[in-house]
Amino acid sequence: MNTSRKMGMSALLVAATLTGGALGANFLGVANAQTSAASSTTTASGSSAAAPDPSQGGHVANGITETLLTGDTATQATAAAKAAVPDATVDRVENDAEGATYEAHMTKADGSHVTVKMNADFSVSGIETGR
Repeated sequence: MNTSRKMGMSALLVAATLTGGALGANFLGVANAQTSAASSTTTASGSSAAAPDPSQGGHVANGITETLLTGDTATQATAAAKAAVPDATVDRVENDAEGATYEAHMTKADGSHVTVKMNADFSVSGIETGR
């Protein structure tokens, strides 16, 4: 091969290498951008879709949001629940969205759970097994 032809092929190889490298870098940049966008979307949707902590009340049923009771109402609901299930610990007391006025979520000595349902006057209207 003559010298000018060798130089021409060398220049062509260098140009092809540079172009291929630029295309590869561009492709990697696009791939990284897509991965970053997917990660931030997952993070954003993951945080907004987080379920509420049921131990803190706040779930919605029948269009009613159950909220934790406070003050005298909480004290009276707790006393009524403890009288109904003396061997249990009150986990939380809240308004009820499924028919009663108030409810107390409790854990019995054996580790099982019960929910004590109460009327507006704190009389017990029922005791349900489980949460």
